[in-house]
Amino acid sequence: MGGPVGRKVLVVDDSVTIRQQLRMALTPAGYEVIEAFDGEDGLAKAKADPELVMAICDVNMPRMDGIEMITKMRECGLTLPIVMLTTEGQPALIKRAKAAGAKGWIVKPFNATLLVKAVDKLAT
Repeated sequence: MGGPVGRKVLVVDDSVTIRQQLRMALTPAGYEVIEAFDGEDGLAKAKADPELVMAICDVNMPRMDGIEMITKMRECGLTLPIVMLTTEGQPALIKRAKAAGAKGWIVKPFNATLLVKAVDKLAT
């Protein structure tokens, strides 16, 4: 059945700078980065690409936030692991994200080495 496990990661953030920082952290580690600029774009790209191994998603974005995106992905039957990336670390928000299906939480500014370790762990 197919070849080796893919290494495509969906990065969903309304900040071009954050998407570039994530790409610079993940590309040398062997990941292909697919970028989305908000939750609606992320949901569409996740539905369109069955090779994605995980997603890293901002919480606060225009049009559709990260928690709503996770909820809609789960409703569509998409089960890829999702890590939330945000400047916020409130326990209530983390609890909501985990209840929606998030597998982890990374606070910005992120440490590139720790980010890659988290992706390596979840994207296997």
